[in-house]
Amino acid sequence: MPSMSRTPLLAIAAALTAVLAAPTAASADVVEIGKAAEPGASSCPDNCFAVSRTTGYQAKIGTTRGPMVVPKDGYLVAWTIALGKPGEKQTEFFERRLGGESEALITVLDPQRKLNSRVVAQGTTRKLERFFGTTVQFPLPRALRVKKGQVVALTVPTWAPALAVGLGGDTSWRASRARGQCDDSGVQTAQAERNQSTQYYCLYRTARLAYSATLVTSPYAKD
Repeated sequence: MPSMSRTPLLAIAAALTAVLAAPTAASADVVEIGKAAEPGASSCPDNCFAVSRTTGYQAKIGTTRGPMVVPKDGYLVAWTIALGKPGEKQTEFFERRLGGESEALITVLDPQRKLNSRVVAQGTTRKLERFFGTTVQFPLPRALRVKKGQVVALTVPTWAPALAVGLGGDTSWRASRARGQCDDSGVQTAQAERNQSTQYYCLYRTARLAYSATLVTSPYAKD
């Protein structure tokens, strides 16, 4: 895994300092949500697939269910994404078909009934092309407050080479697409507004969204 630059590390350290400034900060923990196992190699440039125009979250990784569920109240301070390295022609194809430059952000969802989820918070959009072929961590300019049971999702307004494929049938992710839209990967379904509620009907097996998020738990939160 490529090392992070000094600037992101300093920014994350500053965010951690701000979050941990409470009197009982020593009891807080740092948890990497989604770090259930190694993400596997992103599919590009060979057999190149990309996440496109949707919001998605990992539903299962092997025997681990709900790997993106927030385990305890706290604050998200950063997120990490493992990116494949599509070739020049592949990049041009995706940009032409899927709305432009590769970009993504994290989204916090509040699960509701019948596979619906509501947006409760979002990070800022990040351009990804300069990081192709690496694993990069983005500090959040402002920590996102989260509650136990919420879900950390990856929102991709255009496209992102962050999909590991050819995995076991016990690994799957869900996208913000309704029944009948699972094969329409070019249709815009990314959740872009707070309080927006969308059905996550579509389940994609044998694949994994290669991202995770850094949580600083609240020292006052109950297990």
